Amino acid sequence: MVKTEKQIKVAKKKSTLKVSENGKVFVSATFNNTLVTITNEKGDTVAWSSAGAAGFKGTRKSTPFAATTAVEAVARKAIGAGIKTVEVYVKGPGSGRDAALRAIKSAGLSISLIADITPMPHNGPRAQKKRRV
Repeated sequence: MVKTEKQIKVAKKKSTLKVSENGKVFVSATFNNTLVTITNEKGDTVAWSSAGAAGFKGTRKSTPFAATTAVEAVARKAIGAGIKTVEVYVKGPGSGRDAALRAIKSAGLSISLIADITPMPHNGPRAQKKRRV
């Protein structure tokens, strides 16, 4: 099936998103990757990136440098959309946590709140067997 020119133009059209000066940054730092999402106050995604999307593969995705690169890319998009002040929510035990915070600050975004939202079990189900390295 061949798309006509009219159908292609419709597919590229993006929805307009209301963006104020305030936003939220969600950093999910796992042992293997770092995911960064910037949303508006309502919670709609403005921009996102990850260490993998920034071009890193394998074990280099889990480095602080990869997290910094991902945050810089997503911060540029957010600043272009009009976000100036952000609340940062960090989740996970990965090495990209601190690097992401430093990169947000150096990208020119003003941080109003830093919160750790890492899920902590209140002694829920039995833990997995111990990892042997």
